[in-house]
Formats: sequence, structure tokens, C-alpha cells
Amino acid sequence: MISRERVLTALNHEQPDRVPIDLGGHRSSGIAAIAYRKLREAMGLPDRPTRVYDPLQQLAIIDDDVLDRFGVDTIELGRGFALEDEHWTDWTLPDGSPCQMPAWATPERENGQWVLRSQSGRTLARMPDGAIYFEQCYWPFLEEDDFDKLTDALAENMWCAVQAPPGPLVAGDHGDRLLAEGARKLRERTDRAILGLFGGNLLEIGQFPYRNDKFLMLLAGNPKRAGEFLDRLVEIHLANLEKYLAAVGAYIDVIVFGDDLGMQNGPQISPGMYRELFKPRHAKMWRRAKELADVKVMLHCCGGVQPLLGDLIKAGLDAINPVQISCKGMDATGLKKEFGDRLTFWGGGCDTRFILGNATPDEIARHVRQQVATLSPDGGFVFQQVHNILADVPPENVVAMFEAVITQSVNTSILET
Repeated sequence: MISRERVLTALNHEQPDRVPIDLGGHRSSGIAAIAYRKLREAMGLPDRPTRVYDPLQQLAIIDDDVLDRFGVDTIELGRGFALEDEHWTDWTLPDGSPCQMPAWATPERENGQWVLRSQSGRTLARMPDGAIYFEQCYWPFLEEDDFDKLTDALAENMWCAVQAPPGPLVAGDHGDRLLAEGARKLRERTDRAILGLFGGNLLEIGQFPYRNDKFLMLLAGNPKRAGEFLDRLVEIHLANLEKYLAAVGAYIDVIVFGDDLGMQNGPQISPGMYRELFKPRHAKMWRRAKELADVKVMLHCCGGVQPLLGDLIKAGLDAINPVQISCKGMDATGLKKEFGDRLTFWGGGCDTRFILGNATPDEIARHVRQQVATLSPDGGFVFQQVHNILADVPPENVVAMFEAVITQSVNTSILET
């Protein structure tokens, strides 16, 4: 199988020739730039500029030689853009090593810290010296909300305003054409499954302008107004979805939505609240995506969301990521048994909270082989570690993780033959 066939076979709950592998296919399956530079050095690969496509999370673009070495079957649509040197500017990572940032989203120094600003000049995010990620520092609806100004408020939030490629490269009157051209060219030069990052967040986007605590209080204390906010938001998302899939729908295989609904010990909201306020709106967006293009719908959703999975499936979800196996209710065996014939687990392949950064390579290999053996039978599984590989993960641990997947896949294929 070529990579695209392998991924789609797994998503269709059929057994592919080997376990499909994702690394960097979306903004929660990548690797921190600090760790990536060390990984290339440890693997003896040629020195190349480290390009940080996601300034907020400090995620690196993963070069083809690494993708090939680890048998990666996915690629993010953004890799079809920002291909010229002029799109990048030199910067320095928090550990002192050189990198390049998108020219339109380069951090600035202010009062002993790095900051990122909106187009209006407002400081939206900050990274104090000694930190290695940016944090939100402005919430447009914190004091007073105005639904008529929702679009403007989103432009003043770091997660919406600080764009990864293609970003502003597809803005303006010719943006849709440029987006389609870049997507088509990427499709022509890769056989990897292409993931289009759409977003369409609901709970999280409520938390972006209001702040987490205030939006949760709005949901509980004034569900009618919360519903009005969500309806306005869905209108924006659906309009963007129409334009987005009109441009790239023919060239992507998976459309990625986002909504972190979970915490360590369970969902942020009750199943009842999810069914009332979020499920119908998720269903409306996911149904429309499938009407507009031949795509699978994946939701990036951190945390312990086992109580919500049945409703997410009924809303039209095909795959969930990152399958945070260290959370309550997220044991791989139980998830596979209860939902494995209806939902693809895109992740859960290696625990990043306790294992990947702290265990020995041998311990990591054993853990990964167990996860693959549990989650891969009959398809419905794409290997990915639980969320991004963080900056302090030793390169030998990263290598051990992917070598274990490849070895497990080869051994499984031999046994089946």
C-alpha cells in the first residue's frame, strides 16, 4: 500500500498492510523545535535550518528525511506553503539554538520577555525568559461580550491570530485560488495522506475570548446566552468551511476539527451539557464537511473524554486524537473493546506524560508494542504518540518509539502471512 491507502484503510476499519504512522500531520502530533534539532543531530542527518511553523507551541517542520526514516504516512496541508526562504526570518530558540520563524509571526522583545501581537498591535501572547512556550494574556470578552463583534474578537486571540502556514500567504482577493494551487501541488508530489487543519472549535473558542472559567460559568449559569454565542460561532465556522473545502476538498483526505473537551479526570462538561449545547452543532459542521468533500472527520480532543465518545460518534466523528491514555477512562483495552468498530483511535500509541520523556528506550519499546497490539487489530488505529513530543524528550527515546512501531508492524504482517 502507498501511505494514503494505508491511512484510509485503517480509517475504514480494515486491516492495512502495516500500522499507519503519523508524525507532524497536524499541530498536536509534532515535535518541539528544541527536541527536533537534537533528534537530527543524534540521527546523523545533515544540518538544516530548524523552521518553527507554530510559534505558540514551538513546533518544527519535519523534513522528508526524518519522515522517510520513520515510515510516516501523513503530511499536513501547510507543508505545501511557505516554501521560499523569504517566508522565514531568523530567531533563537529558548535553549539558545538558531531557528527560523514565519516572517509574519516573529516574536518581539518587550520588558524581558517575548511577545506576539495581533495585526492591531495588541499583545496577545507572551513567553517569559525561562519558558519554552507562549501563553495567552488577553481575552476580548473577559469584561463584556458583544456577539456582533465576535469576528473582531477572534482576531484578537492568540490561537486565531498567530497563524501557521499557509497563514497570510492565502489572504486577499486571490486567497482561495492560491490555497487551491498549493493544495493541488502538494497532492501531486506526495502519496502521504494529507490532513487539512480546519479547527471549528466550539468549547475552546468560547474559552479563547471569555477565558476558561468565565465561559464555563456562562455555560452553567446562562445556557440560553451560551447557545446564542455558539450559534453565531457555528455560522462563522460554516461559512469558512464552505470556502475552505471549495478550495482544498479535492486534495485532502482528513479534515481536522479541534475541541479539548476533557481534563485529567474526565470531561470538562457533563454528557448532558454536551448533548444539549455541543453535539447538535458538531453534527451540523461534520455533516456539512462530508457533504462538501470526500473526507474523514477527525477531532483533536485532549483529556478523559470516554463518557462523550458515544455521542461524538453519533454526531459523525470518524477519528479521535490524541487518545490520552493516562486520563481516567482512557485505557486502550477498554476503548478498543467498546468503540473500536466505530471510531478510529488516532493516537494513544505512546504515553507522553510518564513514558516517552522518562523511561528507557527498552521500556518505551515494550510500552509501544503493547499499545500497538491492543489498538491495531481490524484497523481503526493510526499510530501517534499522545500529543506533541516535548522539548526535553531525549532523541534516543524518539527513535526507540518509532522503531518499535515499525518492528511490531513487520512482525504482525509476517504472522498474518
